[in-house]
Amino acid sequence: MEEGMMMVTKKKRFGVLLCAEDSELVRKKYGGYFGVFARMLAEEGEIWDVYRVARGEFPEDDELAFYNGFVITGSCNDAHGNDPWIHQLLNFLQKLNSMNIKVLGICFGHQILGRALGGKVIRSPTGWDIGIRTVNLSSSSSLNLPSKLSIIECHRDEIWELPPKAEVIAWSEKTGIEMFRYGDHIMGIQGHPEYTKDILLHLIDRLTQHNLIHQEFAMESRLKLAMWEPDKDSWKRICVGFLKGRL
Repeated sequence: MEEGMMMVTKKKRFGVLLCAEDSELVRKKYGGYFGVFARMLAEEGEIWDVYRVARGEFPEDDELAFYNGFVITGSCNDAHGNDPWIHQLLNFLQKLNSMNIKVLGICFGHQILGRALGGKVIRSPTGWDIGIRTVNLSSSSSLNLPSKLSIIECHRDEIWELPPKAEVIAWSEKTGIEMFRYGDHIMGIQGHPEYTKDILLHLIDRLTQHNLIHQEFAMESRLKLAMWEPDKDSWKRICVGFLKGRL
């Protein structure tokens, strides 16, 4: 190396595909859902961008090669819906898949990934899942996962049919596909590893106010939430490890 030359290290770059509008609580306390995800996943020296895909904001094609990975968030919309932005997102995810770019999908993100890859998403025949649930993780997976982990859940849709060539790596008594992997570059998680209890309690209040869940169910969900803790540190290690190639 010539004298005076310096080694330049390319910074890792990630994007959050934001599929929901920020609630007042999340915006004020965490800097929006982007802030929630950045707090869990971002490490020193990285660049993190946000694209509000529900408003039609997507990266340009010529920017994609600069990204190490993307995260898809939860949403109030249905992953089996036909909103124009959802079809735009499906096309975008298929493009990321063809480029073998790392993609981590959470809740709606998990479901829309399943749909984009050829699986089927439906309204769950057993209704809402809200609270903390223990999921079973596959011992046959190459990811070296623990056998059980608890996670915050808030969904009424689910992946019903797995995409071809995908692998189920977690399931629960309520949902058959809690987590899946597609190749070594795509992973979906039905629960919310990024949520805190106060975010879920706020969501329960909003769902009750909009008559999407009954008061009795809301009360039961709050009581159960007070009894258990999610395995947040373990989920963080899994998400960060997958997204950054450490698993």
